[in-house]
Amino acid sequence: MAIDYSEQIPNNVNLAENRRLQRALEQWQPGFLRWWRELGPLGFQTADVYLRTAISVDAEGWATFGYVQMPEYRWGIFLAEAEHNRNIAFGQHKGEPVWRDVPGEHRGTLRRLIVTQGDTEPASVEQQRQLGATAPSLYDLRNLFQVNVEEARHLWAMVYLLQAYFGRDGREEAAALLERHSGSSDHPRILGAFNEPTPDWLSFFMFTYFTDRDGKYQLASLAESGFDPLSRTCRFMLTEEAHHMFVGEMGVARVVARTCGLMKKYATEKVSGYGGIELPIIQRYLNLHYAVSLDLFGSEISTNAANYYSAGLKGRFRETEHSDDHLLTEQTYPVLHVEGGHLLETRQPALLAINEMLRDEYIRDSARGVARWNKIIRDAGVDYELRLPHRGFNRRIGEFAGVRISPEGEIISEETWRTSESSWLPTLADREFVKSLMKPAIKPGEFASWISPPARGINHQPLDFAYVRCNAD
Repeated sequence: MAIDYSEQIPNNVNLAENRRLQRALEQWQPGFLRWWRELGPLGFQTADVYLRTAISVDAEGWATFGYVQMPEYRWGIFLAEAEHNRNIAFGQHKGEPVWRDVPGEHRGTLRRLIVTQGDTEPASVEQQRQLGATAPSLYDLRNLFQVNVEEARHLWAMVYLLQAYFGRDGREEAAALLERHSGSSDHPRILGAFNEPTPDWLSFFMFTYFTDRDGKYQLASLAESGFDPLSRTCRFMLTEEAHHMFVGEMGVARVVARTCGLMKKYATEKVSGYGGIELPIIQRYLNLHYAVSLDLFGSEISTNAANYYSAGLKGRFRETEHSDDHLLTEQTYPVLHVEGGHLLETRQPALLAINEMLRDEYIRDSARGVARWNKIIRDAGVDYELRLPHRGFNRRIGEFAGVRISPEGEIISEETWRTSESSWLPTLADREFVKSLMKPAIKPGEFASWISPPARGINHQPLDFAYVRCNAD
């Protein structure tokens, strides 16, 4: 299939002038479209969706709105504008000019970083593919599809880097990104969190708030990279990632608002009989998704992260704003670990604690959104507070793997965990109840019983706007 590069793939990387890259993309695109139709959003492939499409990186071109059928979406390839005379800001190459091409000694490591990031993008689309059938409104259905097409655009961004800079190896890795599938027993996605299903909309909102927030910090650290094409690619991706987190935060906020409204109206905490999701269930979903997302940062002490940093490949969040020497060869950093049945904080070499620095930034950021949810609860006059569990709660990776820690941060026995788990994590009954609420509301202006309408529509459109014209498959 020949590609019209000016029309079908908006870009600022001169695709039309690069015949080798054109051929590589021409070979890859049919597989991508096949993947989208087979493992992308189930149904709605012929629906007209009111989507935002990026056609350039400037303010006017980033947000162009209009109806489009998702398989016809213009998945563009964009790099943020180059910084004149940009130098590497950290590690052993600090102060040297950034690399415009792949440095040979870091070729394998850079490829692995790009592949790992790229693998998460189609994985989340696969995880969310069945949610359209139970959308709580056309507004939310459109937001789901906006997230989906942007995750697929992020896949295009990583594939561009692989095919433009890594030759045959890059082409093979690009093909493999379409061969792994979320939850597959034979060819699963690389990171465990991306092999878990997203079975309902409360899970989707928690995922986009917590797990996409991990994506924000991973992209931000890659945006510091000394490999300039990767840095510029991730800087533009962060613009879209912000929208995904907004969908999650506002989604949970609207669920909380609806629950509190029902509690006041019927003077009861037990709002399940009135089509609401009770606050303790929301807390249990929060606990689950937060813990899974904390694991995505990796082990607290990591030689890989130290090597990425020293090599100038992956920095810290907002690296240039740190006031240290950006080498970290002499500094230490506080790290919590388990010793003798107790949680102890010790000072560890900062270079080895890069993951923990990033996780601490994430925890502070996550807490801000939870505080906003709690303001909704307080303003409603409800005596309840959502909380982030302790960082060691329900962890599978790092210092706390295999250790039973309560949400309050107490090391407990296996027996205590078993008797208390149902009050901390979603139960089968919780999941079945939430599933029972997942009935589609797809008339313009209609919203499901368990979620409040948003404060405003998209792109100045009214709430009863036909955000999706449902010519469903």
